[in-house]
Amino acid sequence: MHEETYHDMVNKRNQLKLRELQKELPSFCREFFLGIESQTQSRTRIAYAYDLGIFFQFLHDNNSYCAKMEIKDYPLSLLDCITPTDIEEYLSYLRYYVKGGKEYTNDERGLVRKLASLKSFYNYFYRKEKIEKNPAALVKLPKRHEKNITRFDVDEVVKFLDSVENGDRLSKRQQVYHERTKVRDLAMMTLLLGTGIRVSECVGLNLDDVDFENNGIRIFRKGGSESIVYFGDEVETALRNYIEERTLIEALPGHQNALFLSMQKKRIGVRSVENLVKKYAQTVTTLKNITPHKLRSTYGTSLYRETGDIYLVADVLGHKDINTTKKHYAALEDERRRSAANKVKLRED
Repeated sequence: MHEETYHDMVNKRNQLKLRELQKELPSFCREFFLGIESQTQSRTRIAYAYDLGIFFQFLHDNNSYCAKMEIKDYPLSLLDCITPTDIEEYLSYLRYYVKGGKEYTNDERGLVRKLASLKSFYNYFYRKEKIEKNPAALVKLPKRHEKNITRFDVDEVVKFLDSVENGDRLSKRQQVYHERTKVRDLAMMTLLLGTGIRVSECVGLNLDDVDFENNGIRIFRKGGSESIVYFGDEVETALRNYIEERTLIEALPGHQNALFLSMQKKRIGVRSVENLVKKYAQTVTTLKNITPHKLRSTYGTSLYRETGDIYLVADVLGHKDINTTKKHYAALEDERRRSAANKVKLRED
């Protein structure tokens, strides 16, 4: 019998979550989620459901016609009544609003995502000729100011791994836990920094996904595609040390094959790894907000500086679109182009 992968388990969990979220949305939304199922990931559909929930709640709270009925009873024809101005007012509302006594804000990135969700939603019904108007298409995406990519410098990587290994920069309370988890933590952090895999790919690893014959790991990318990622000597050493310890731990049922375990002897979760990265990173720098994704950026930067091959970086990081990679490493591209200025000599000195 084929063993269920971590990716399969996450998809099942997301499917159940999506069903719960859809109960709070107009009934016609169900057709949208069924229609996009084959082209989107489960986590993307959940993000759409959250965003649509906020949009319809906004209409209910701020539109006298919409306030007269329950959100679940909204007809599909309502979409034709919405104007571009309504959507622009919604975006303005999203910048700051209070709900249930809690304050919410959205920066440019948040506004872009929520408008993109609405555009996808409208595009679906417009293409199906279920609605006559597409006001979302007439609203421009907010201008995004590109941020500098946050990443570790070379000396910070050294300090970070030293902190993971020794724990001497941690608080007394943290050091108590550190003694029990330092071998596992060093293996995870070295793996993330030494391969650039995503945190979801890391926690999804099973014991039989590690191949020391070829120094490779089998991972499941976003979308479920299988890939082999190779690692160097430092990663090999850290993994071997951890697996030696891991084989002595009896995991709970359903988690026996998981590579990285929590202290509760279950497969470690994404949030736990995020908290670990934050904890160790704060011993190195308080100026940079380091997350697992920033470790991925650190690896991508190092690989690009060493090879100068943007296509290799895209392939290793699992970017489906080379433009994603180019956008992330544009500053480094410019750095390399500048360095080329003096490489070619026209006349000997």
